[in-house]
Amino acid sequence: MHDINFIRENPSQFDEGLKKRFLEPQSKVILDYDANKRVLLTKSQDLRSERKNLSSEFSKLNDEEKASLQKKVQIIKNEIDQYEKEILEIDLKLKDLLSSLPNLPHSDVPVGEDEQSNKIIKKVGDIPTYNFKPKPHFELGEELGMLDFDQAGKVSGTRFVYVKNHLARLERAIANFMLDKHTGEFGYTEIIPPNLVRDAAAYGTGQLPKFSEDLFKTNTDHWLIPTAEVPLTNLVLDTIISEKILPQRLTAWTPCYRSEAGAAGRDTRGMIRQHQFSKVELVSITSEENSEEELERMLNCATSILDDLKISYQVMLLSSGDMGFSAEKTYDIEVWLPGEGKYREISSCSNCRAFQARRMNARYKSDEQNKFVHTLNGSGLAVGRTLIAVLENYQNEDGSITVPEVLMPYMGNIKVIKRS
Repeated sequence: MHDINFIRENPSQFDEGLKKRFLEPQSKVILDYDANKRVLLTKSQDLRSERKNLSSEFSKLNDEEKASLQKKVQIIKNEIDQYEKEILEIDLKLKDLLSSLPNLPHSDVPVGEDEQSNKIIKKVGDIPTYNFKPKPHFELGEELGMLDFDQAGKVSGTRFVYVKNHLARLERAIANFMLDKHTGEFGYTEIIPPNLVRDAAAYGTGQLPKFSEDLFKTNTDHWLIPTAEVPLTNLVLDTIISEKILPQRLTAWTPCYRSEAGAAGRDTRGMIRQHQFSKVELVSITSEENSEEELERMLNCATSILDDLKISYQVMLLSSGDMGFSAEKTYDIEVWLPGEGKYREISSCSNCRAFQARRMNARYKSDEQNKFVHTLNGSGLAVGRTLIAVLENYQNEDGSITVPEVLMPYMGNIKVIKRS
């Protein structure tokens, strides 16, 4: 949500930010609503004062005068009620408009309509070479008898998979390794959050109302979480916390559910784009002064997983048109997949500044003043896509998979995964 005070003071800057998002100017519409509301508020307050003054005279009047006064007071009350109704209507229109507009891009963000304008920040690791043609993960998994897309299709439809045997253990090993590193080395607090949330939570992080078609909804009016960002960030929903406990760094390994409404025809084979997948999520709640530094820290926490796995990757700064709705600035981490012969996204790390906090009414007390917290989120990493990266980067010519050294303790020291 945007700060109406900022728009009042900086209408041109606000519109320029929307322009970078390839949206039409909105400051005039917003400020017209705001001006009309303030006029109505003044009229309502003036009438309340008049009614109060008239009421104070009531005891001094005779019966006839009292009856006349009561009629005047009732007329004023009706006018106040009408103004209040009009104010409420403007509030709803203003909220609907402001909640439909994305966050404004940081000055560092390259301006562009899509991923073609993303900027490469760095590449880490050499592209691996093989003396055989590397296979994509779905072929490797099916040949091992440990990825079953066909049976999952019968049971659940497209974009689902059964992960079996040693690959199921490998996926669990990846998640546990991530959690141990983020909690033990980087100081994140592990959370097991709800997987179902109400409208207010999904609104707070920006999924509602604009992106409801991307979510799954239950018949109890709950939403299945598209990422643990939603319940983790909403730990500060409608709260005022002490600045002394900031930053809060939270992590969770959860299933995630997405309808992939806009992904028809894309990544139809394999595990790249599933309706159900798991992620280790990172969320930070910070003061307004520290969020930019925290974004760089979060990025380093996420990339350290790939450093330890010894898998090549690149970091991208997303363009204004490729960023998510709530983000002010986003880094994507893209991992090299030999079976596809290209980099694929495995994490996004975003600073949302106070954008989500305003929607959640999440504040902290600093020097006796209440300020909105800043929120950040990132994948540390997407577990299923990390499994894909391990399968493709650690494959052998015979179709077996060498287990990365850092994962062996989680695998009962299994060194190579072969078909049973």
